[in-house]
Amino acid sequence: MKALVLNEVLDLTTTSEPLNMIFLPIPEPVNDDILIRVSTCGVCHTELDEIEGRTISKLPVVPGHQIIGIVEKTGKWVNSVKPGDRVGVGWIWWACGKCLYCRSGFENLCKSFLATGRDVNGGYAEYMIAKENFIYPIPGIFTDEEAAPLLCAGAIGYRSLKLSGIRDGDSLGLTGFGASAHLVLKLVKYKFPSSGVFVFARNKEEQTFALSLGADWAGNTEDVSPEKLTAIIDTTPVWKAVVESLKNLKAGGRLIINAIRKEDKDKSALLAVDYPRDLWLEKEIKSVANVTTTDIMEFLQIASEIPIRPEIQLYKLEDANKALIELKNKQVKGAKVLKIG
Repeated sequence: MKALVLNEVLDLTTTSEPLNMIFLPIPEPVNDDILIRVSTCGVCHTELDEIEGRTISKLPVVPGHQIIGIVEKTGKWVNSVKPGDRVGVGWIWWACGKCLYCRSGFENLCKSFLATGRDVNGGYAEYMIAKENFIYPIPGIFTDEEAAPLLCAGAIGYRSLKLSGIRDGDSLGLTGFGASAHLVLKLVKYKFPSSGVFVFARNKEEQTFALSLGADWAGNTEDVSPEKLTAIIDTTPVWKAVVESLKNLKAGGRLIINAIRKEDKDKSALLAVDYPRDLWLEKEIKSVANVTTTDIMEFLQIASEIPIRPEIQLYKLEDANKALIELKNKQVKGAKVLKIG
């Protein structure tokens, strides 16, 4: 099978082809394994974190964790799916199921969990192995291309929105407007129709895109919003967005950081935090750690009811490096998806 492999940590400012195309044997499923013939795989900023070493991968590895495909073959213990079923795979490939976090429904905090496309081979390939307890049936309303971004960009946006604690009528800010934020906006417009959504984006194209999807206001990351906000979801990889977001929160407001890692290059921006202006009056900062299986299942259900259809840019598997470099260079409108099968 064809697969794109990350062999070493690289600087994406000095290379345009971080992944290498190779041929690997098609894996054989055993026990609770499921062999999936991959149809599509979303491209995520976490892949940039893996390539540049901000999150440590088990190298060499096939990246990709927003996977849609068809069950090709199952291990002897599998009884919930059969060959021909369409399924999805998200970031958590496996969790122990025994620790306090797993038993409480927080397998995203399990110290032993394995990440798809980081600790085990993921979806930048024609086939992959998944575990029975960590696959998801895909609602028929979605095409494979539409469904892929829902498994991470959509689901982690959904978890961020839950953690924000907002109610209908509360104001919400979105910092950055890529794959996740544009799906959060669609979700908010459905769940909280009386809530204003204020978007902070780095360029006019993203601001115009946000307004076209129903944002009430769009400005630059450094701008002051027209009103103080109940919550802000930060989807960017930069520290400056944290400081700028805190300035726009009302008393008791909450900042949700929706990122696996922050880039170190602008960490000095944190020195600009002014306590009485930015953190006082019971403001909160909360991070999002991956997504649980419940998050993905709940989001797929509500996304199919609305329905939420992601704005996508489609690429061939062979063009994955191009998609990644564009993502690195902030050339984004909606979600990037690889078409494989």
